[in-house]
Amino acid sequence: MAYVVTAKWTAKAGNEDVVLDALAHMIEPSRAEPGCRLYQPTRDLDDPRVFLIYEIYDDEAAYEAHGASEHAQRWGFGTAIPLLESRERTFGELVEPR
Repeated sequence: MAYVVTAKWTAKAGNEDVVLDALAHMIEPSRAEPGCRLYQPTRDLDDPRVFLIYEIYDDEAAYEAHGASEHAQRWGFGTAIPLLESRERTFGELVEPR
């Protein structure tokens, strides 16, 4: 079973470019993590303050390791998250073909 995380971040007005930059810095090191199958931030076309982040990991432990990583601590928790108006996350499992 793959562990799926969908996050919706809404930046406080005037902070959207800083959040965008932080997410851009997280892409490559997140994708290089053991157990990371997908890490893909997107930006809403109608509201540039809104970001959706799609993540797939081998398991919940790989997701927890991502959150503890240096880049997540620096760019996510240290830079972007304090500048958010809201942060929502959903957790699930990947539906595999039969």
